[in-house]
Amino acid sequence: MAKTDDLILFAQVVEYGSFSKVAEVNSLTNSVVSKRIARLEADLGVQLLYRTTRKLTLSEAGKVLYQGAKSVKQASAEAIDAVYGYAESVTGHLKMSVPTISGDLLLANAVAEFCSLHPGLTIDMSLKNSFVDLVEDGYDLVIRTGYLGDSNLIARHIIDSQWVICAAPSYIKKHGKPLQPEELINHNCLQYAYQTTGASEWEFKGDNGNYIVKVAGNFSTNNAGALRKAALGGFGLAYVPRCLVYQDFLNGDLVDIFPDRVGKKLGIYAVYPFTRQPPLKIRLLIEHIRKHYLAIGQCF
Repeated sequence: MAKTDDLILFAQVVEYGSFSKVAEVNSLTNSVVSKRIARLEADLGVQLLYRTTRKLTLSEAGKVLYQGAKSVKQASAEAIDAVYGYAESVTGHLKMSVPTISGDLLLANAVAEFCSLHPGLTIDMSLKNSFVDLVEDGYDLVIRTGYLGDSNLIARHIIDSQWVICAAPSYIKKHGKPLQPEELINHNCLQYAYQTTGASEWEFKGDNGNYIVKVAGNFSTNNAGALRKAALGGFGLAYVPRCLVYQDFLNGDLVDIFPDRVGKKLGIYAVYPFTRQPPLKIRLLIEHIRKHYLAIGQCF
């Protein structure tokens, strides 16, 4: 059976009238083009071209085949053009997943704004902290915080998220303010269960590198918003991303206990499945999100 690429090559030979020109266009040698046309003739059992030193002439069978081969060539070109057009258009649908904190504080507004800028685009954004399987679950883009270990994914660093330890003024008034990280063992440390190093392992900067202080407390949750509310209520100290409580610091509702001493800092990444060139809409959305993060970079 004749191969599609040989039919396309045959159509090119007819249109250019030259083996050498077709070879040049396709980055092939003259002998390869000649062999592939000979293979096509052998597969079909007919002679398609009469070759002389001066020109190429189509046989009757060649004329018939050329009409079909021309249609195959055109359909192939149109299909490729359609894909290129799709890749470079900002239309269609995207499915993405983002962390709950960033989703609530920043990304809901940023992504909704991006949709308004591109009326032909719709986006389904899930807010979840668990790591999703981009390929298995059909996600086009995921915003992740922390360590990335999947080599089948491409990750673009956006910004680093600094963590802080905070408490309400009412808690400090009642229990005192710890002056050294080691004093945390005497305090009620509210614990954020969703973090890679463990809810009770709080990281600090030391003279010889970062170190861990083991803490304990009477309340633990996997929801950062709930942890913030517990801290605002004066029930203990919380170890959270600064972006979550930045406005509370400005308002005086929470106090930064150890400014510049907390060692935990996690990268925020835009992640998408491995591809040589992501579609334009993915690239533009990542840049749009990055600009929103950077605009409030002091919060992080």
